Amino acid sequence: MSKHESVLTQHAPKPIGPYSQAILSGHELYCSGQIPIDPHTGEIVSGDVAAQAERAIENLGAVLCAAGYTFAEVVKTTLYLVDMNDFAAVNAVYEKHFGLAKPARSTVAVAALPRGARIEIDCIARA
Repeated sequence: MSKHESVLTQHAPKPIGPYSQAILSGHELYCSGQIPIDPHTGEIVSGDVAAQAERAIENLGAVLCAAGYTFAEVVKTTLYLVDMNDFAAVNAVYEKHFGLAKPARSTVAVAALPRGARIEIDCIARA
């Protein structure tokens, strides 16, 4: 059985609960959901859902980088949206970061997210 290693970076928000930013298990990285918290201020970024999506994906990228991964190695993502009317705006930001990688993806509408965020994103990456 492979050993699990916790990933922690100061370039993404500290966990706001009893969990790791990510867990590395063998060649697979399981990233916890990232919401649009600015890691320097600890606050949700201001602006529209596109600005929130940008910050959440940047946070996810920081966690990937800390583990030695890139967006190109992401095989699955899950987007959580408070309002499905935000789908197009979030999709435009998502495409900018994931480009040609195009991992498998699910998008789920939720009633609410931590700290009043409008988006959360998690992923699984494989080296």
